[in-house]
Amino acid sequence: MKQNNLAKLLGIALVVAIIATGVFYGLFVNKLSSSTGSGKMVVVAAKAIPSGTVLAEKDVQSIPWPVEQSPAGAFEASEQVAGRTVLQPLAQGEPILAARLASTEKGGGSGVPAGMRAVSVHVSDSSGVLSQLAPGQKVDVQVLITRKVANAEPELRTILEAIQVLSVSPQPEPSSQGSNLPAVTLLTNPADADVLALADSGARVRLALRNPLDGATRPRTAVTLDTILRPSGAASSSTASTVASKAQ
Repeated sequence: MKQNNLAKLLGIALVVAIIATGVFYGLFVNKLSSSTGSGKMVVVAAKAIPSGTVLAEKDVQSIPWPVEQSPAGAFEASEQVAGRTVLQPLAQGEPILAARLASTEKGGGSGVPAGMRAVSVHVSDSSGVLSQLAPGQKVDVQVLITRKVANAEPELRTILEAIQVLSVSPQPEPSSQGSNLPAVTLLTNPADADVLALADSGARVRLALRNPLDGATRPRTAVTLDTILRPSGAASSSTASTVASKAQ
């Protein structure tokens, strides 16, 4: 009788152990699946990668990643990063992020497309415009020149139109002209980048904010106090003769 009871107890213990093992295994697998992101994959560096490297598929690998911890700008497949250039060094196992790569289409983390240039200019007398500026908006660039000759009037000229803003630094910083002025970084082509650099070093730069959908341009004639204080007819005649003389 005792042996039968012992056998029954061992049988019950075995069943309980099997059930407990199954419950534990089920909970463990669910937890593991949750911790690996339920199938979410993230591309990481397969080895240490120096800056300037053009990525190949062998340089990276895709690993499971928790969905709620997936970093912004991450990629899911190695094909998405192949051919892209690394802007900053990557450690082995580090996620590959869009901000760390350059591309001819989007400019990567720099925000500068191929063939374009980012130029910072120090602006004066534009505090109202600066308070409204944000990346992506467009501005006209004006320069104010005061010639160092007797009786010379200040001269204002619009040198560039519909230029895209990349960033705004409203806090004054030292400029090449010896004064502290806010800086704005603009996106332009290489030739106009030279124009902006020269204006920044030798003239007072002002910005005029425009509607981003407005692509209209106009003749870039110089304006002086004398021209704007004349009667409207005389000013128009003077402007027309100036344009005609420059055309000749």
